[in-house]
Amino acid sequence: MAEYLVLIYEDESRWESTDPDTAGQIMASHRAFSQEHAASIRGGNALQPTATATAVRRDTSGGHTITDGAFAETKEALGGYYLIEAADLDEALRIAKEVPAPFGGVEVRPIRVLD
Repeated sequence: MAEYLVLIYEDESRWESTDPDTAGQIMASHRAFSQEHAASIRGGNALQPTATATAVRRDTSGGHTITDGAFAETKEALGGYYLIEAADLDEALRIAKEVPAPFGGVEVRPIRVLD
């Protein structure tokens, strides 16, 4: 079995304007997804909005530059993830298709095992 990271990218502004009932339904969908795929899920979390991010980048002098906010501005931002175990990419994609992401989509990436 291999591990895959399912990255959830969504439009943060849609979350900001979503009414509490809709947000509750989406969170209930995540709970249902987690229960249905409990055997495959190895971890996962939601992330705070990109406004809370701090970027750390190496500068040309070998030091570091620290800035507030996400490194790149995009319409869809990384909002959370699931770490799953699957037999192969096809199985990982079948699981990923069920991740609730009504304001965007998901990206599936295999975990590289470093020896």
